[in-house]
Amino acid sequence: MNKLGTDDEHWFDDAAGRLIRPYAVSNGRTEPTTRMELLSMVMATGRHPQGQLGPDHAQALGLCGSVTTVAEVAARLRLPAVVTKILLSDLVDWGAVDARSPDPMANASNPAVLETILNALQRRL
Repeated sequence: MNKLGTDDEHWFDDAAGRLIRPYAVSNGRTEPTTRMELLSMVMATGRHPQGQLGPDHAQALGLCGSVTTVAEVAARLRLPAVVTKILLSDLVDWGAVDARSPDPMANASNPAVLETILNALQRRL
């Protein structure tokens, strides 16, 4: 049991971190089917894919309830960006999530953009 007293978090250990390795989360895939950048915007469409979602897909979908970035979803899932992109691209392929390219003015190397992202992540964690 975790600190909350529930059994649902048996795949995460406070000291060791995630117990399921990222390559297992992505089923060994290394490339998403949909091209996304860290600043790409993702949002749930309201459509649910057929069949049952795995826990990581379900959690990623839950984080897309409002417009958010791929970087923020990755931070919240505590997964590498490429694994998060694979999960999100699956959701895009299934019609559950829409992904939009970032605004061309949102240059990832711009310190103001990076500070805005950092502040948003700190507010949510």
